[in-house]
Amino acid sequence: MDISELVRTRTRHPEAIAEAAARRVRRPLLNEAGRLMIVAADHPARGALGVGDRKFAMANRAELLERLCLALSRPGVDGVLATADILDDLLLLGALDGKVVMGSMNRGGLQGASFELDDRFTGHRAQDIERLNFDAGKLLLRIDYDDPGSLTTLESTARAIDDMAARRLPLFVEPFISRRTDEGKLKNDLSAEAVIKSIAISSGLGGTSAYTWLKLPVTENPDDMAQVMETSTLPAVLLGGEVGDSIEEQDGAYEKWRGALQLPTVRGLVVGRSLLYPADGDVAAAVDTAVGLL
Repeated sequence: MDISELVRTRTRHPEAIAEAAARRVRRPLLNEAGRLMIVAADHPARGALGVGDRKFAMANRAELLERLCLALSRPGVDGVLATADILDDLLLLGALDGKVVMGSMNRGGLQGASFELDDRFTGHRAQDIERLNFDAGKLLLRIDYDDPGSLTTLESTARAIDDMAARRLPLFVEPFISRRTDEGKLKNDLSAEAVIKSIAISSGLGGTSAYTWLKLPVTENPDDMAQVMETSTLPAVLLGGEVGDSIEEQDGAYEKWRGALQLPTVRGLVVGRSLLYPADGDVAAAVDTAVGLL
């Protein structure tokens, strides 16, 4: 990974990013089996750099790009979800040909901030995704009934759904019912009741759901997923989330994903840190295992 060459290009030829986007070879959203395997790396723009007990694991950009390029090179990996800075680097590296490219749209709710649930759309706009010939967008929707910032995010989410649908571009909505602990830390509720509510609320946003996908967690009790996924007919992918630092915890996450992937509305996986920074350090093996679940 020659970071100095990337910096030289950015310094002398910033137009090279748009040129790389224009000549990128595109592909259909789903693979021939109708499935989708996406590697996510949009965490840093939210100030979320930690993986397990490694507080700044994602802070080394050269290492992150190396891990992403390795993951994208593995058979069965369909594409990547990231913010503009990372996607621009990957474009310059030529790593996005024949891949699904998803732009991350709202990154304003910084991790740990008092305004975390007023999650402004500070990333890709619908017009950016269209202009760059990207394939889809993604947004995070956390709903805390006690935080008025959630209402701002709900309204902004509805307008983003409308903007993407007007361009016939898929938008992956990642909803949660969230609440703050007594210490003020934001926690997502993964109970079946909470996930059902989040699906019902997010499915009804915007003027059409024709281009809306859901990006959903596996519930605390994986056996609840069949009931949870009956809440909507929208196509869905599973998100990875935090799976722990041990190999045993990672294996447990794979088993949860395996079961949920059998449900009729679940079409694939969008997984980030647990594949890019696996417990045993073997990115290729982690990615291959996840692909095998599909």
